[in-house]
Amino acid sequence: MVSDNEKGLVLAVASSVFVGSSFILKKKGLKRAAASGTRAGFGGYTYLLEPLWWVGLVTMTFGEIANFVAYVYAPAVLVTPLGALSIIISAVLAHFLLNEKLRQMGVWGCVCCIVGCVMIVIHAPQEQTPNSVQAIWKLAMQPAFLIYVAASMSIVLALILYCEPLCGQTNVLVYTGICSLMGSLTVMSIKAVGIAIKLTLEGINQIWYPETWFFIMVATICVVMQMIYLNKALDTFNAAIVSPIYYVMFTTLTIFASAIMFKDWYGQSTDSIASEICGFITVLTGTVILHAAREEEEASPRTNRWHDSAAKSINEERLLG
Repeated sequence: MVSDNEKGLVLAVASSVFVGSSFILKKKGLKRAAASGTRAGFGGYTYLLEPLWWVGLVTMTFGEIANFVAYVYAPAVLVTPLGALSIIISAVLAHFLLNEKLRQMGVWGCVCCIVGCVMIVIHAPQEQTPNSVQAIWKLAMQPAFLIYVAASMSIVLALILYCEPLCGQTNVLVYTGICSLMGSLTVMSIKAVGIAIKLTLEGINQIWYPETWFFIMVATICVVMQMIYLNKALDTFNAAIVSPIYYVMFTTLTIFASAIMFKDWYGQSTDSIASEICGFITVLTGTVILHAAREEEEASPRTNRWHDSAAKSINEERLLG
């Protein structure tokens, strides 16, 4: 008999494979489109006529659906960190298919992510799935989780009303902080909606409960806000800076929120919890290393072009002299 954790694990890994592959497919589609029209970065839309780009979009959609279902079966402490595998898959495929070389630093980042994921999988807790949306509502109404929600929303409001006008364009933590806090609430509400759908498909109808629609409304609002401020962050700051900071903050807050609401670590030994935390830190370290390696790789061509330009200028001055 396959356990819920094993189902969640398979779905989370499948999600990472789909999402990681989708980035490469979409990028190859964008390159093909750029060869025959205006690049997307300059306002072109010829990529919409490129089949490979659409394959990448469909692949990403499958990945997000698999990730959504994974949260129904497994705790966030298992599913969320496994998202780092998509970065590894993307980096490895880019090495072979896009000629974006994965250097030694990047390899070490991949190794850290894999080791951390294995540690988390081995020590992940078994989650007891609530048997109704009303049971999930009771979990959401726990004083500890209500305090987390109130604190999160207070910080989000402070960031939006006070910090964004003051330093939103200069401090990357403002936008990523809003995204991460809203993201943790997104996962909790989506998990509740997913469980309600699963129970309904099993014959225990949850559609008519007002709690189901409340969780759907919260999930929708959180997703919209998350996307708005993530786009602001990416438009204002370098993606190589935004991505690792957002991943670290989002993953940490999501695991923390899930531990409060669903009591993921309840009944686990201290050794198991310590091993999961060590695995989580290892995954975060590998993610940061991978992004740093990518940033270095992207900077190298610019540096080489600058050196080539400088050398050319020196040669021209010598010839003129």
